[in-house]
Amino acid sequence: MAVKIFNVTANSYAEKCGIKKNETLLSINSNEITDVLDYRFYQVNRRLELEIQDKNGEVRTVKIIKSEYEEIGLEFETYLMDKQHSCRNKCIFCFIDQLPEGMRESLYFKDDDSRLSFLFGNYITLTNITEHEIERIIKMHISPINVSVHTTNPELRCKIMNNRFAGESLKYLKRFADAGITLHCQVVSCPGINDGDELVRTMTDLENLGVEMTAIVPVGLTAYREGLYPLVEYTQQTAAETLDIIEDFGNRCKEKYGRRIFFAGDEFYIKAKRKIPEPEFYEDFCALEDGVGMIAFLTDDVKFSLENCEYNDKLNHTVTIACGTGAEPYMREITANINEKFPNIKINTVGIVNRFFGGGINVSGLVTGGDLISQLKGRKIGDKLLIPSSMLRFENDLFLDNVSTDDVERELNTPLCAVNNNGEQLVNAVITINE
Repeated sequence: MAVKIFNVTANSYAEKCGIKKNETLLSINSNEITDVLDYRFYQVNRRLELEIQDKNGEVRTVKIIKSEYEEIGLEFETYLMDKQHSCRNKCIFCFIDQLPEGMRESLYFKDDDSRLSFLFGNYITLTNITEHEIERIIKMHISPINVSVHTTNPELRCKIMNNRFAGESLKYLKRFADAGITLHCQVVSCPGINDGDELVRTMTDLENLGVEMTAIVPVGLTAYREGLYPLVEYTQQTAAETLDIIEDFGNRCKEKYGRRIFFAGDEFYIKAKRKIPEPEFYEDFCALEDGVGMIAFLTDDVKFSLENCEYNDKLNHTVTIACGTGAEPYMREITANINEKFPNIKINTVGIVNRFFGGGINVSGLVTGGDLISQLKGRKIGDKLLIPSSMLRFENDLFLDNVSTDDVERELNTPLCAVNNNGEQLVNAVITINE
């Protein structure tokens, strides 16, 4: 396999060596280039020999001497340099299968791509990985690898993923662990299926493998589950029981290894109506992207940012913060800390009920623009509306329901500000109205 060169950066090594767009890159230092991982790994060397094929099929060798890690200047049509790998499973809890119709097409694509695990931290199931990819990960020592495990019981994993190879693919975890690859794991916990004794088994097996971190999150169920596996939501009691199992196991790991290793997602604490642990509990906050420790991190980060703020009772304006209903009480505590330094700023915190997805969805990242508009229209929002940036796609312009930030500003007649899970940004967004 080879990759087509989409463009060549001006004044780069590649341009100076006569490489042109629409030519094909065959290999670097005799290593075949098939995608972005090959290219990134092999181009870091100081001395390179590139095999280039021109539009007429003629192959030539191009030699480049450069600084280590310096880019050579080849550009490709997509960041992966080929097509994204799709998921072969049909997991009983798959959130994409629970999406309503009419959303943008990209949201319905299920990826299961080892390259995205390395590049963006996406989770993979190991059911869609080839021997070539496994050997390449070990050879390149790509770390960490993020794996959706869900259970280490092979038969149960086949059932959960609706894939007869799902249990067999667990063997790759040991191969990676034996090769010194750091493993970050995830378990989507479903009541009565892979929690309780099965969860203890999974954590025990992963502990014995020496995984670095495992995030355990409760299943999320929308109102669009017709014809799907009959799952139930966690209740306050069952969430508390599962939380006890996770925390007890984590405490034992902390005593044995000095690391907790196993962490429950914030939503478990919300469902169990438990106090969020202190920041120290989450050690280095290694699972923020999984919704683990996000509330503790933001609370602590806001307090840290406020240490550098002088008391100011002259600022006198109103802002509204919109979030998911699950985060609402915690956000009120966070804004109370801000008000201690800025007592005359009125901060309205509004939990938005997720009517778009229905079911038990209460996280901020799944709030839609339509729900924001319908539930805030006619209310006194003040000088600015703040939302978590997780509500928006990467470009920060569209909500999940294709409503744009411009639509929200127009309908609510209020400036909209998307804020990352960052204390300094949140404090500045609250105290500043003229940006």
